Amino acid sequence: MDPNDSEYTVVINGKPEGPYRLDQLKILHIETGTFIRKPGMDDYKEAHEFPELRALLGFTYQQTAPQYFAAFDQRLLACVIDYFFIFTAYVLLILVSFIFVEEKTQRIMIALSGSPLILVAKFFYGSITEASEKQAGLGKRLMNIRVTDLNGNRISLNRAYARNLAKLLSTAPFFFGYLYSFLNKKLQCFHDIVSDTLVIKDRLI
Repeated sequence: MDPNDSEYTVVINGKPEGPYRLDQLKILHIETGTFIRKPGMDDYKEAHEFPELRALLGFTYQQTAPQYFAAFDQRLLACVIDYFFIFTAYVLLILVSFIFVEEKTQRIMIALSGSPLILVAKFFYGSITEASEKQAGLGKRLMNIRVTDLNGNRISLNRAYARNLAKLLSTAPFFFGYLYSFLNKKLQCFHDIVSDTLVIKDRLI
């Protein structure tokens, strides 16, 4: 597809305008930080993030640190969603085990003794998905938020493990480590600070 046939929506004076073809963008006095979107994109990006615009307008790529952070209620709801699906899978697993166990007392013991597996599953699920290409588990993806390092990049699996392990510190005393996000400009919980991570959201205009 010819790049000149692409359509670009440009934010000018705070309002989306367009669509424009690539060759028409030369006369719009676009700056590196001008917000632009192409069809199929979920959100706007700055002009310097488009390779074809860097070539057209002589920009250089400038990594921009995240500026929009996930609020506590978004993070809490994402966590609830994850636990809901993990708990559902656990219940199904227990019900399958009941096929082989008929005695009521044994069924209760199996259900109770296996409950710590929910926390273990959440630890590994959260760590692996946060270090994945999506940078988020199902709950965060539904809330349109994701985990990054301080520059907005994908984190390693080891850092994801450290982040989720540090959540133990955020729970004591009285979940202060979570509530600390209300006192932090980047809305970081204590485990985010320990692991040098952020939970960010996309900028939607």
